[in-house]
Amino acid sequence: MYYATSSSDFLTHEVLKTLSGLDAMQRIATGDLPAPAMAETMAIRMVEASAGRVVFEGVPEFRHTNPAGTIHGGWFGAILDSCMSCAVQSMLPAGRAYTTLEYKVNLVRPLFADGTAVLAEGTSLHTGRRTATAEGRLTGVEDGKLYATGTVTCMIFDVSD
Repeated sequence: MYYATSSSDFLTHEVLKTLSGLDAMQRIATGDLPAPAMAETMAIRMVEASAGRVVFEGVPEFRHTNPAGTIHGGWFGAILDSCMSCAVQSMLPAGRAYTTLEYKVNLVRPLFADGTAVLAEGTSLHTGRRTATAEGRLTGVEDGKLYATGTVTCMIFDVSD
């Protein structure tokens, strides 16, 4: 997995005009396209992409903790927004893209900076012409426990120059 270091080496509008959302997500998952820099910051990576379903893996680190010593809720939000919104992108044709309008996350149990790996699975529920919705689940890789759930609403738009 490698990460974008500038906007010129990631999913530019020129690339999004030529690749379907599914093709772009699969190329990121396989490392043929760089992951966005945010993924490196959050210690997450896309590991699977199929039509309407995208999975990220993450291992939260000490730098992601809050004052209580648990993993900050923003980390949960970032990995869930990523998997859910990318599931929406996987349903879009070339020339179309998304941006998150709103998302909601429900934390079920805390995570700690103890090396616990988690999977965030996003599933597209509806992809329309202007909006889309998806849901997500964050589960432990080894223990299978549910750590959080989420939903997202995305705005769909044409990619322009």
